[in-house]
Amino acid sequence: MIDASIVWIKGSTGNAQKIKLTTTTGYYETEVPIVTGATIFITNSENTVFNFTEIPNSGEYVCNDFEPEIGKNYTLTVINDGETYTGTETFQSLAPITRIEQNNQGGFTGKDIEIKAFYNDPDNVDNYYLYRYEYSNEAKLSYNVDDDRFFQGNENSSRSESDDLKAGDVIELTHYGVSKQYYNYMNILIGIIGSSGGPFQTPPATVRGNIKNITNPENYPLGYFYLGETDMRRYVVQ
Repeated sequence: MIDASIVWIKGSTGNAQKIKLTTTTGYYETEVPIVTGATIFITNSENTVFNFTEIPNSGEYVCNDFEPEIGKNYTLTVINDGETYTGTETFQSLAPITRIEQNNQGGFTGKDIEIKAFYNDPDNVDNYYLYRYEYSNEAKLSYNVDDDRFFQGNENSSRSESDDLKAGDVIELTHYGVSKQYYNYMNILIGIIGSSGGPFQTPPATVRGNIKNITNPENYPLGYFYLGETDMRRYVVQ
């Protein structure tokens, strides 16, 4: 499993990035084996190389001098156990979150608290989004994807999916700008796992990402190489 999500949080430099390598395990296993000793680097379209250094015995590899640039192509290379894995993706932009609204008469019953995060979709370009909501009142996360075919150039919003929100709860909501390919990947993944859960953890073997094993194609990895802008807010329910 190659967890290579390169995110550029609005307002930050985007220089500090992390990639995590794990191996697959049984469904009921609580510990996920990590991969150590791999070589990882990302190359941009100008052949600038960004090396990732392993944090000892963690399966995590970090880079502190990454240079994010919207619209530029990047190629990930992972070398482990004599096999080389590569994936290429374009860095995606994101419309910023403009406001958050709370509705105390939301949901199917009209009695639930519902939170919406609004943004203005850019006109004359196809945009794709991933929404992530994390709730302090429960362990689950909620994920959803969206495309702008029905609201291109207009205001749109994501919304919470917890039925048990109450005053004082904290929601961490994040919007991601994603490519059409990643939108399709996550749409399938969410459809299999459900919007509540952790699709970034271990995707089913039937869902292939954009990373290939060029040494042994049959031994393909799980996961996806993603790059994009993100915008995150923490909201305290009123």
